[in-house]
Amino acid sequence: MLRIVLPKGSLEKATLELFQAADLAVSRGSDVDYRATIDDPRIDEVRILRPQEIPFYVAEGLFDLGVTGRDWIEETGAEVISLGELNYSKATANAIKVVLAVAETSEVSAPEELQDGVRISTEYPELTKRYFEKLGIAADVKLSYGATEAKVPEIADAIVEITETGRALRAAGLKVIATLLVSRTELITNREAHGNPDQVHAMEQIRALLLGTLEARSKVLIKLNVPQEGLEGVLDLLPSMKAPTVSELAAGGGYAVETVVPKNGVNVLIPELKDRGATDIIEIPISKVVH
Repeated sequence: MLRIVLPKGSLEKATLELFQAADLAVSRGSDVDYRATIDDPRIDEVRILRPQEIPFYVAEGLFDLGVTGRDWIEETGAEVISLGELNYSKATANAIKVVLAVAETSEVSAPEELQDGVRISTEYPELTKRYFEKLGIAADVKLSYGATEAKVPEIADAIVEITETGRALRAAGLKVIATLLVSRTELITNREAHGNPDQVHAMEQIRALLLGTLEARSKVLIKLNVPQEGLEGVLDLLPSMKAPTVSELAAGGGYAVETVVPKNGVNVLIPELKDRGATDIIEIPISKVVH
């Protein structure tokens, strides 16, 4: 039913790990194969291609569903329909930024201070040209095929590059003076597939699995027992998606409580629960949270 295209390169490992965790494991003969399969009745074909190309191929109808970054959607100008963001990137759950950077020693501190003829090296020439056109600066924009940060100052006066943490730019002796775009990974489709009810239903089911897997990464299930007199104090501590599940223990005299809580902070929560009388506390990883 669905032809899917996934990103090769920097997003490849994180994307394949996400699909694996969502029970949509991608199988291929080797790490360099561009053709793959997913053992799922909704998915007929899987390709792994450069994210720069994915918006074009999805827009042209060669694939029904694609995973790529907002940066490449904006760079290509492809007419695709976004089904929503997937909050992961190469190394973290943070968005990446497309930034303008100059040498740390440069006196330039804002893009408006750059002069006509400024040399810009970037993997995003169209996005960069549009940005400088809006500023009214006649920039000399050149396509970079990699190692962009190494081209300042001899080859370029500034670069437009992606960054997730900023460490690589700082290590190269550069400073960021503007952010052109904040980009997250997105699920995209085209008008034809989006007009097919069966395909839309299948895409929404796959999207639910992926989003549920991503949400589960930041949560755990807490289960505990608590005496009757300690229940109110324990419930006051517990956050939950709706409300904790509370069941009376078979022998009476207390309750079993379970709820989903943020993983961040559970190291503080568990000792506090114990201080309020909770016993037999269990922390359980979650695979998916599907609303």
